[in-house]
Amino acid sequence: MTHAPPILGVYLSDDFDLEVSYGDALRAGADNVVLRHPHEIDNPEEVRFAICWMPGETAFAAYPNLELAMSIAAGVEALMAHPGLDGDVQIARVRDPHQADLMAGFAAHEVLHREREFTTLERNAARAHWAPLPMRAPAAATVAVLGHGTMGRAVVQALTALGFSVRVACRRPPEAPLDGVTYLTGEHAVMEAAQGADYLINVLPLTASTQNVLDKTLFAALAQGAWLVQIGRGEHLVEDDLIAALDRGQLAGASLDVFRQEPLPAEHPFWQDERLRLTPHIASDSLPEVVASQVLDTARALRDGEPLALAVERSLGY
Repeated sequence: MTHAPPILGVYLSDDFDLEVSYGDALRAGADNVVLRHPHEIDNPEEVRFAICWMPGETAFAAYPNLELAMSIAAGVEALMAHPGLDGDVQIARVRDPHQADLMAGFAAHEVLHREREFTTLERNAARAHWAPLPMRAPAAATVAVLGHGTMGRAVVQALTALGFSVRVACRRPPEAPLDGVTYLTGEHAVMEAAQGADYLINVLPLTASTQNVLDKTLFAALAQGAWLVQIGRGEHLVEDDLIAALDRGQLAGASLDVFRQEPLPAEHPFWQDERLRLTPHIASDSLPEVVASQVLDTARALRDGEPLALAVERSLGY
């Protein structure tokens, strides 16, 4: 019986020990896939792939025969824009179905938290104040979802199951549309989805065309007193425009899980703004066993000269 030769990979991250989080799961199913820290690599020219999380500017320089850089998360914008990653190196990403479910749960929670006014109820309970609040049928509230990839589809499914009226801005019509959901495509899809919406949920990928998409023009299209749920990328949001929309009452508040600078600096004014619900980029995460399985499958496909199912289309940015 002939065994496939091993393929060598390297962990690349400036501020996160990938081996600590994923090493056990990777070793459990390795099957001739070898991963090492940079200081453990004796012959850098033998390294054919890297698994990455925010690699430094010179992280790739030592590996002249690198063929693949794989992100441990869904976002790949840092790799797409990396100055040291050659254009002929393939980029891939983890696509964890559980991560989409976690994201959907977070989005649904934030909509329900605002819709049912749980903050007010918590304050009333703290004062022993019995004060039932009025409510409306979920179908009376319109939720605009920006993006319909793996995450966006899960968010739409969750909100639809809860009875909300949902509009989706997407690149192309879905192959299996959900009953009752309005899908919008084309150049003006984002603005059309947002028009008069009570909630705006952003799960777009970060590309040149989506950077700064959450701006004053888009906020002005929403219903007065709308709520933003920002779980895309920090660079989607024009922060000054958000504060201005809050100050004039166009937005009642926002749930922010991603930021232009992470961790969010302690001196950032967002921390002190009671109109904002802030979380530290935890709307979802990839499970170690899923990351390991997909990294190993992708490395084996590279080793065997097969197409990479999780590869990113560079021209689209995702």
